[in-house]
Amino acid sequence: MDPNILNKIECKPSQQWSSFSRTEFKSVINKCSDSSAPGPDKLLWHHLKIIIKNDDCLTNIINISDSYINLGYWPNYFKISFTIVIPKPNKTLYDQPKAFRPIVLLNTLGKLIEKVITERLQFTVAYNDFIHPSQLGSLKFKSTSDTGITLTHIIQSGWTKGKSSSTLTFDISQFFPSLNHNLLTRILEKAGFDPKVMSFFTNYLVSRRTKYMWNDFSSPLFDVNVGVGQGSALSPILSSLYLSPFLYILENRLKNLRIPVSILSFVDDGLIITQNKSFDISNSQLFCSYNVLTKLLDSFGLVIEHSKTEIFHFSRSQGVFNPPPLDLSPIGGLILRPKDSWRYLGFILDRKLSFHKHINFYANKAISMVKCMKLLGNSSRGINPLQKRLLYRCCILPIALYVMN
Repeated sequence: MDPNILNKIECKPSQQWSSFSRTEFKSVINKCSDSSAPGPDKLLWHHLKIIIKNDDCLTNIINISDSYINLGYWPNYFKISFTIVIPKPNKTLYDQPKAFRPIVLLNTLGKLIEKVITERLQFTVAYNDFIHPSQLGSLKFKSTSDTGITLTHIIQSGWTKGKSSSTLTFDISQFFPSLNHNLLTRILEKAGFDPKVMSFFTNYLVSRRTKYMWNDFSSPLFDVNVGVGQGSALSPILSSLYLSPFLYILENRLKNLRIPVSILSFVDDGLIITQNKSFDISNSQLFCSYNVLTKLLDSFGLVIEHSKTEIFHFSRSQGVFNPPPLDLSPIGGLILRPKDSWRYLGFILDRKLSFHKHINFYANKAISMVKCMKLLGNSSRGINPLQKRLLYRCCILPIALYVMN
Protein backbone atom coordinates (compact mmCIF):
# COMPACT_ATOMS: atom_id res chain seq x y z
CA MET A 1 0.00 0.00 0.00
CA ASP A 2 1.18 3.52 -0.84
CA PRO A 3 0.20 6.06 1.87
CA ASN A 4 1.04 8.95 -0.48
CA ILE A 5 -1.43 7.88 -3.16
CA LEU A 6 -4.06 10.29 -1.80
CA ASN A 7 -1.84 13.33 -2.40
CA LYS A 8 -3.32 13.40 -5.91
CA ILE A 9 -6.86 13.87 -4.57
CA GLU A 10 -8.27 17.33 -3.93
CA CYS A 11 -9.56 18.03 -0.41
CA LYS A 12 -13.19 19.03 -0.09
CA PRO A 13 -14.00 21.98 2.25
CA SER A 14 -14.38 20.81 5.85
CA GLN A 15 -17.98 20.71 7.09
CA GLN A 16 -18.98 21.01 10.72
CA TRP A 17 -20.77 17.99 12.17
CA SER A 18 -24.03 19.06 13.81
CA SER A 19 -25.90 17.28 16.58
CA PHE A 20 -28.35 14.51 15.72
CA SER A 21 -32.04 15.30 15.53
CA ARG A 22 -35.13 13.43 16.65
CA THR A 23 -36.32 13.32 13.05
CA GLU A 24 -33.19 11.45 11.95
CA PHE A 25 -33.69 8.69 14.50
CA LYS A 26 -37.43 8.34 13.90
CA SER A 27 -36.98 8.27 10.13
CA VAL A 28 -34.33 5.53 10.34
CA ILE A 29 -36.07 3.27 12.84
CA ASN A 30 -39.36 3.36 10.93
CA LYS A 31 -37.58 1.66 8.01
CA CYS A 32 -36.28 -1.22 10.16
CA SER A 33 -37.95 -4.60 9.81
CA ASP A 34 -39.36 -6.19 12.96
CA SER A 35 -38.47 -9.62 11.57
CA SER A 36 -34.69 -9.03 11.63
CA ALA A 37 -32.72 -11.38 13.88
CA PRO A 38 -31.41 -9.77 17.09
CA GLY A 39 -27.75 -9.58 18.02
CA PRO A 40 -25.95 -10.35 21.30
CA ASP A 41 -28.27 -7.96 23.21
CA LYS A 42 -31.37 -10.01 22.15
CA LEU A 43 -33.17 -6.70 21.53
CA LEU A 44 -35.63 -6.71 18.62
CA TRP A 45 -36.41 -3.68 16.48
CA HIS A 46 -39.99 -3.96 17.73
CA HIS A 47 -38.77 -3.42 21.29
CA LEU A 48 -36.58 -0.48 20.31
CA LYS A 49 -39.47 1.19 18.43
CA ILE A 50 -41.51 1.11 21.63
CA ILE A 51 -38.61 2.59 23.60
CA ILE A 52 -38.10 5.37 21.03
CA LYS A 53 -41.73 6.47 21.41
CA ASN A 54 -40.86 7.72 24.90
CA ASP A 55 -39.48 11.26 24.51
CA ASP A 56 -37.10 10.97 27.46
CA CYS A 57 -35.63 7.71 26.14
CA LEU A 58 -35.18 9.17 22.66
CA THR A 59 -33.51 12.28 24.10
CA ASN A 60 -31.08 10.14 26.08
CA ILE A 61 -30.22 8.02 23.02
CA ILE A 62 -29.55 11.17 20.97
CA ASN A 63 -27.37 12.67 23.73
CA ILE A 64 -25.38 9.43 24.01
CA SER A 65 -24.92 9.29 20.22
CA ASP A 66 -23.70 12.90 20.11
CA SER A 67 -21.24 12.10 22.91
CA TYR A 68 -19.77 9.19 20.90
CA ILE A 69 -19.00 11.53 17.98
CA ASN A 70 -17.71 14.39 20.16
CA LEU A 71 -15.46 12.11 22.22
CA GLY A 72 -14.30 9.99 19.26
CA TYR A 73 -15.42 6.81 20.99
CA TRP A 74 -17.42 3.67 20.14
CA PRO A 75 -18.16 1.38 23.14
CA ASN A 76 -16.67 -2.09 23.24
CA TYR A 77 -20.18 -3.37 23.96
CA PHE A 78 -21.20 -2.43 20.41
CA LYS A 79 -18.03 -3.94 18.94
CA ILE A 80 -19.03 -7.49 19.92
CA SER A 81 -20.97 -9.51 17.34
CA PHE A 82 -22.18 -13.00 16.53
CA THR A 83 -21.18 -14.48 13.14
CA ILE A 84 -23.58 -17.19 11.98
CA VAL A 85 -21.99 -19.44 9.32
CA ILE A 86 -24.55 -20.57 6.73
CA PRO A 87 -23.83 -22.83 3.72
CA LYS A 88 -24.51 -21.24 0.35
CA PRO A 89 -27.22 -23.04 -1.64
CA ASN A 90 -26.62 -25.13 -4.76
CA LYS A 91 -22.94 -25.89 -4.08
CA THR A 92 -21.62 -29.30 -5.16
CA LEU A 93 -18.96 -29.35 -2.43
CA TYR A 94 -18.67 -27.67 0.95
CA ASP A 95 -14.97 -28.24 1.54
CA GLN A 96 -13.93 -24.61 0.94
CA PRO A 97 -14.62 -21.50 3.08
CA LYS A 98 -16.10 -19.75 0.01
CA ALA A 99 -18.96 -22.26 0.04
CA PHE A 100 -20.29 -20.64 3.21
CA ARG A 101 -21.79 -17.22 3.93
CA PRO A 102 -21.16 -15.45 7.27
CA ILE A 103 -24.15 -13.53 8.67
CA VAL A 104 -23.06 -10.97 11.27
CA LEU A 105 -25.48 -10.03 14.06
CA LEU A 106 -24.76 -6.80 15.95
CA ASN A 107 -26.30 -5.16 19.00
CA THR A 108 -29.55 -3.50 17.93
CA LEU A 109 -29.06 -0.12 19.61
CA GLY A 110 -25.58 0.14 18.09
CA LYS A 111 -27.07 -0.71 14.67
CA LEU A 112 -29.59 2.10 15.06
CA ILE A 113 -26.87 4.66 15.78
CA GLU A 114 -24.80 3.34 12.86
CA LYS A 115 -27.78 3.69 10.52
CA VAL A 116 -28.28 7.32 11.57
CA ILE A 117 -24.56 8.07 11.04
CA THR A 118 -24.77 6.36 7.63
CA GLU A 119 -27.64 8.63 6.56
CA ARG A 120 -25.57 11.67 7.57
CA LEU A 121 -22.49 10.42 5.69
CA GLN A 122 -24.59 9.72 2.58
CA PHE A 123 -25.98 13.27 2.65
CA THR A 124 -22.54 14.85 3.15
CA VAL A 125 -20.80 13.05 0.26
CA ALA A 126 -23.77 13.72 -2.03
CA TYR A 127 -23.70 17.41 -1.09
CA ASN A 128 -19.98 17.93 -1.66
CA ASP A 129 -19.86 15.67 -4.75
CA PHE A 130 -17.02 13.49 -3.46
CA ILE A 131 -18.29 10.15 -4.76
CA HIS A 132 -17.12 9.26 -8.28
CA PRO A 133 -19.99 9.41 -10.83
CA SER A 134 -19.34 5.84 -11.97
CA GLN A 135 -20.07 4.41 -8.50
CA LEU A 136 -23.54 2.92 -8.63
CA GLY A 137 -23.57 0.68 -5.55
CA SER A 138 -23.76 1.16 -1.75
CA LEU A 139 -25.42 4.55 -2.21
CA LYS A 140 -28.93 5.89 -1.72
CA PHE A 141 -31.10 5.95 -4.84
CA LYS A 142 -28.59 3.78 -6.74
CA SER A 143 -29.20 0.13 -7.64
CA THR A 144 -28.33 -2.66 -10.04
CA SER A 145 -31.03 -1.30 -12.35
CA ASP A 146 -29.09 1.97 -12.68
CA THR A 147 -25.98 -0.02 -13.58
CA GLY A 148 -27.86 -1.98 -16.24
CA ILE A 149 -29.44 1.15 -17.72
CA THR A 150 -26.08 2.92 -17.84
CA LEU A 151 -24.38 -0.09 -19.46
CA THR A 152 -27.07 -0.53 -22.15
CA HIS A 153 -26.97 3.21 -22.89
CA ILE A 154 -23.19 3.10 -23.42
CA ILE A 155 -23.48 0.03 -25.69
CA GLN A 156 -26.28 1.48 -27.80
CA SER A 157 -24.50 4.83 -28.07
CA GLY A 158 -21.50 2.97 -29.51
CA TRP A 159 -23.72 1.17 -32.02
CA THR A 160 -25.00 4.51 -33.36
CA LYS A 161 -21.35 5.31 -34.18
CA GLY A 162 -20.80 1.94 -35.84
CA LYS A 163 -18.67 0.61 -32.99
CA SER A 164 -18.86 -2.61 -30.97
CA SER A 165 -18.51 -2.51 -27.19
CA SER A 166 -16.15 -4.74 -25.22
CA THR A 167 -16.44 -5.17 -21.46
CA LEU A 168 -13.99 -6.53 -18.90
CA THR A 169 -15.35 -7.31 -15.44
CA PHE A 170 -13.11 -7.51 -12.39
CA ASP A 171 -13.75 -8.44 -8.78
CA ILE A 172 -11.76 -7.18 -5.80
CA SER A 173 -10.77 -10.12 -3.61
CA GLN A 174 -11.85 -9.99 0.06
CA PHE A 175 -12.84 -6.36 -0.41
CA PHE A 176 -14.43 -5.40 2.93
CA PRO A 177 -11.78 -7.11 5.13
CA SER A 178 -9.00 -5.51 3.04
CA LEU A 179 -9.82 -1.83 3.59
CA ASN A 180 -6.88 -0.12 5.29
CA HIS A 181 -7.91 1.85 8.39
CA ASN A 182 -5.27 4.58 8.09
CA LEU A 183 -6.06 5.15 4.43
CA LEU A 184 -9.80 5.21 5.15
CA THR A 185 -9.31 7.87 7.83
CA ARG A 186 -7.33 10.02 5.39
CA ILE A 187 -10.06 9.58 2.78
CA LEU A 188 -12.62 10.88 5.30
CA GLU A 189 -10.40 13.96 5.69
CA LYS A 190 -10.25 14.37 1.90
CA ALA A 191 -14.05 14.12 1.78
CA GLY A 192 -14.34 17.15 4.04
CA PHE A 193 -15.59 15.52 7.25
CA ASP A 194 -15.20 17.16 10.63
CA PRO A 195 -11.99 16.10 12.48
CA LYS A 196 -14.08 14.63 15.30
CA VAL A 197 -15.71 12.28 12.77
CA MET A 198 -12.27 11.02 11.76
CA SER A 199 -11.42 10.59 15.45
CA PHE A 200 -14.63 8.61 15.93
CA PHE A 201 -13.86 6.20 13.08
CA THR A 202 -10.28 5.75 14.29
CA ASN A 203 -11.78 4.23 17.44
CA TYR A 204 -14.78 2.60 15.73
CA LEU A 205 -12.69 0.44 13.39
CA VAL A 206 -10.51 -1.26 16.02
CA SER A 207 -10.94 -3.72 18.92
CA ARG A 208 -13.90 -5.49 17.29
CA ARG A 209 -14.59 -9.09 18.32
CA THR A 210 -16.95 -11.78 17.11
CA LYS A 211 -18.16 -15.23 18.16
CA TYR A 212 -18.58 -17.78 15.35
CA MET A 213 -21.65 -20.00 15.49
CA TRP A 214 -22.37 -23.01 13.28
CA ASN A 215 -25.30 -25.31 14.12
CA ASP A 216 -24.69 -26.21 17.78
CA PHE A 217 -21.07 -25.06 17.74
CA SER A 218 -20.13 -21.77 19.39
CA SER A 219 -16.55 -20.46 19.42
CA PRO A 220 -14.86 -18.12 21.89
CA LEU A 221 -14.55 -14.46 20.92
CA PHE A 222 -12.00 -13.71 18.17
CA ASP A 223 -10.47 -10.35 17.25
CA VAL A 224 -11.63 -9.03 13.84
CA ASN A 225 -9.61 -5.86 13.48
CA VAL A 226 -9.31 -5.88 9.69
CA GLY A 227 -11.26 -3.86 7.16
CA VAL A 228 -14.77 -2.69 7.95
CA GLY A 229 -17.24 -4.81 9.86
CA GLN A 230 -19.57 -7.05 7.90
CA GLY A 231 -23.21 -6.58 8.82
CA SER A 232 -22.65 -2.95 9.80
CA ALA A 233 -24.83 -0.29 8.22
CA LEU A 234 -21.68 1.82 7.84
CA SER A 235 -19.80 -0.72 5.71
CA PRO A 236 -21.42 0.17 2.33
CA ILE A 237 -20.84 3.92 2.55
CA LEU A 238 -17.31 3.47 3.94
CA SER A 239 -16.50 1.13 1.04
CA SER A 240 -17.81 3.71 -1.45
CA LEU A 241 -15.68 6.41 0.15
CA TYR A 242 -12.64 4.12 -0.04
CA LEU A 243 -13.12 3.42 -3.76
CA SER A 244 -13.84 6.99 -4.87
CA PRO A 245 -10.20 8.21 -4.84
CA PHE A 246 -9.18 5.00 -6.57
CA LEU A 247 -11.65 5.61 -9.40
CA TYR A 248 -10.64 9.26 -9.80
CA ILE A 249 -6.94 8.36 -10.00
CA LEU A 250 -7.61 5.43 -12.36
CA GLU A 251 -9.66 7.66 -14.66
CA ASN A 252 -6.89 10.29 -14.79
CA ARG A 253 -4.14 7.73 -15.45
CA LEU A 254 -6.06 6.13 -18.31
CA LYS A 255 -6.82 9.57 -19.73
CA ASN A 256 -3.13 10.53 -19.58
CA LEU A 257 -2.28 7.29 -21.40
CA ARG A 258 -4.96 8.15 -23.99
CA ILE A 259 -6.83 4.90 -23.42
CA PRO A 260 -10.49 5.70 -24.20
CA VAL A 261 -12.45 3.53 -21.77
CA SER A 262 -15.49 3.96 -19.53
CA ILE A 263 -15.62 2.65 -15.96
CA LEU A 264 -18.57 1.41 -13.89
CA SER A 265 -18.37 0.25 -10.29
CA PHE A 266 -20.90 -1.58 -8.15
CA VAL A 267 -19.31 -2.07 -4.71
CA ASP A 268 -16.39 -4.49 -5.39
CA ASP A 269 -17.57 -5.45 -8.90
CA GLY A 270 -15.93 -3.25 -11.53
CA LEU A 271 -16.45 -2.93 -15.25
CA ILE A 272 -14.17 -1.51 -17.95
CA ILE A 273 -15.85 -0.68 -21.27
CA THR A 274 -14.17 0.20 -24.55
CA GLN A 275 -15.68 0.83 -27.99
CA ASN A 276 -13.98 0.22 -31.35
CA LYS A 277 -14.58 -1.21 -34.80
CA SER A 278 -11.85 -3.82 -34.21
CA PHE A 279 -11.84 -6.36 -31.37
CA ASP A 280 -8.04 -6.53 -31.55
CA ILE A 281 -7.85 -2.82 -30.66
CA SER A 282 -10.43 -3.32 -27.89
CA ASN A 283 -8.43 -6.21 -26.44
CA SER A 284 -5.28 -4.10 -26.49
CA GLN A 285 -7.01 -1.25 -24.63
CA LEU A 286 -8.53 -3.63 -22.09
CA PHE A 287 -5.15 -5.28 -21.50
CA CYS A 288 -3.48 -1.91 -20.79
CA SER A 289 -6.39 -0.78 -18.58
CA TYR A 290 -6.27 -4.01 -16.58
CA ASN A 291 -2.53 -3.61 -16.06
CA VAL A 292 -2.94 -0.03 -14.78
CA LEU A 293 -5.89 -1.10 -12.64
CA THR A 294 -4.00 -3.97 -10.99
CA LYS A 295 -1.03 -1.80 -10.04
CA LEU A 296 -3.24 1.00 -8.71
CA LEU A 297 -5.28 -1.39 -6.57
CA ASP A 298 -2.03 -2.54 -4.99
CA SER A 299 -1.40 1.06 -3.90
CA PHE A 300 -4.74 0.94 -2.04
CA GLY A 301 -3.94 -2.41 -0.42
CA LEU A 302 -6.40 -4.28 -2.66
CA VAL A 303 -6.02 -7.28 -4.97
CA ILE A 304 -7.99 -8.48 -8.00
CA GLU A 305 -9.41 -11.99 -7.94
CA HIS A 306 -8.26 -12.99 -11.44
CA SER A 307 -10.43 -16.11 -11.58
CA LYS A 308 -13.56 -13.92 -11.66
CA THR A 309 -12.38 -11.65 -14.48
CA GLU A 310 -14.52 -12.01 -17.63
CA ILE A 311 -14.63 -10.47 -21.08
CA PHE A 312 -17.71 -10.00 -23.24
CA HIS A 313 -18.30 -8.28 -26.58
CA PHE A 314 -21.52 -6.58 -27.75
CA SER A 315 -21.97 -6.50 -31.51
CA ARG A 316 -24.85 -6.35 -34.00
CA SER A 317 -22.81 -8.16 -36.62
CA GLN A 318 -24.93 -10.57 -38.68
CA GLY A 319 -22.07 -12.76 -39.88
CA VAL A 320 -19.93 -15.32 -38.08
CA PHE A 321 -19.03 -13.95 -34.66
CA ASN A 322 -15.72 -15.27 -33.37
CA PRO A 323 -13.82 -12.55 -31.45
CA PRO A 324 -10.22 -13.28 -30.38
CA PRO A 325 -9.43 -14.24 -26.75
CA LEU A 326 -7.80 -11.77 -24.38
CA ASP A 327 -4.53 -13.04 -22.90
CA LEU A 328 -3.96 -11.50 -19.45
CA SER A 329 -1.36 -14.08 -18.38
CA PRO A 330 1.62 -11.68 -18.77
CA ILE A 331 0.15 -9.54 -15.97
CA GLY A 332 -1.02 -12.35 -13.68
CA GLY A 333 -4.45 -12.96 -15.19
CA LEU A 334 -5.96 -15.71 -17.29
CA ILE A 335 -6.63 -16.23 -20.98
CA LEU A 336 -10.21 -15.01 -21.38
CA ARG A 337 -12.56 -16.30 -24.07
CA PRO A 338 -15.96 -14.64 -24.59
CA LYS A 339 -19.05 -16.77 -23.95
CA ASP A 340 -22.39 -16.77 -25.76
CA SER A 341 -24.06 -15.00 -22.84
CA TRP A 342 -22.88 -13.02 -19.87
CA ARG A 343 -24.32 -12.74 -16.37
CA TYR A 344 -23.63 -9.48 -14.58
CA LEU A 345 -25.40 -8.27 -11.41
CA GLY A 346 -28.36 -10.51 -12.16
CA PHE A 347 -28.63 -9.49 -15.83
CA ILE A 348 -28.27 -12.21 -18.45
CA LEU A 349 -27.07 -10.50 -21.62
CA ASP A 350 -26.30 -11.63 -25.16
CA ARG A 351 -24.14 -9.77 -27.64
CA LYS A 352 -27.14 -8.12 -29.37
CA LEU A 353 -28.88 -7.02 -26.16
CA SER A 354 -32.03 -8.92 -27.08
CA PHE A 355 -32.67 -9.89 -23.41
CA HIS A 356 -34.23 -13.17 -24.59
CA LYS A 357 -32.17 -15.30 -22.21
CA HIS A 358 -32.79 -12.88 -19.36
CA ILE A 359 -36.56 -13.02 -19.84
CA ASN A 360 -36.60 -16.82 -20.25
CA PHE A 361 -34.55 -17.36 -17.10
CA TYR A 362 -36.63 -15.14 -14.81
CA ALA A 363 -39.97 -16.16 -16.35
CA ASN A 364 -39.15 -19.84 -15.73
CA LYS A 365 -37.99 -19.05 -12.21
CA ALA A 366 -41.24 -17.21 -11.47
CA ILE A 367 -43.36 -20.02 -12.95
CA SER A 368 -41.51 -22.58 -10.81
CA MET A 369 -42.29 -20.55 -7.70
CA VAL A 370 -45.96 -20.29 -8.67
CA LYS A 371 -46.10 -24.09 -8.92
CA CYS A 372 -44.45 -24.37 -5.51
CA MET A 373 -47.20 -22.18 -4.07
CA LYS A 374 -49.61 -25.07 -4.60
CA LEU A 375 -47.87 -26.88 -1.75
CA LEU A 376 -48.93 -24.12 0.63
CA GLY A 377 -52.65 -24.73 0.26
CA ASN A 378 -55.66 -25.32 -1.92
CA SER A 379 -59.30 -24.20 -1.92
CA SER A 380 -60.10 -26.13 1.26
CA ARG A 381 -56.99 -25.80 3.42
CA GLY A 382 -53.70 -23.97 3.80
CA ILE A 383 -53.17 -20.27 3.17
CA ASN A 384 -56.19 -18.27 2.00
CA PRO A 385 -56.50 -16.39 -1.34
CA LEU A 386 -55.56 -13.06 0.25
CA GLN A 387 -52.33 -14.54 1.60
CA LYS A 388 -51.59 -16.13 -1.78
CA ARG A 389 -52.03 -12.76 -3.47
CA LEU A 390 -49.68 -11.14 -0.95
CA LEU A 391 -47.13 -13.91 -1.47
CA TYR A 392 -47.39 -13.51 -5.26
CA ARG A 393 -46.88 -9.73 -5.13
CA CYS A 394 -44.00 -9.88 -2.64
CA CYS A 395 -42.06 -12.93 -3.80
CA ILE A 396 -42.92 -13.72 -7.41
CA LEU A 397 -43.56 -10.42 -9.20
CA PRO A 398 -40.15 -8.96 -8.17
CA ILE A 399 -38.46 -12.00 -9.76
CA ALA A 400 -40.54 -11.94 -12.94
CA LEU A 401 -40.05 -8.19 -13.40
CA TYR A 402 -36.42 -7.94 -12.31
CA VAL A 403 -34.86 -4.83 -13.94
CA MET A 404 -37.87 -4.50 -16.27
CA ASN A 405 -38.59 -0.93 -15.19
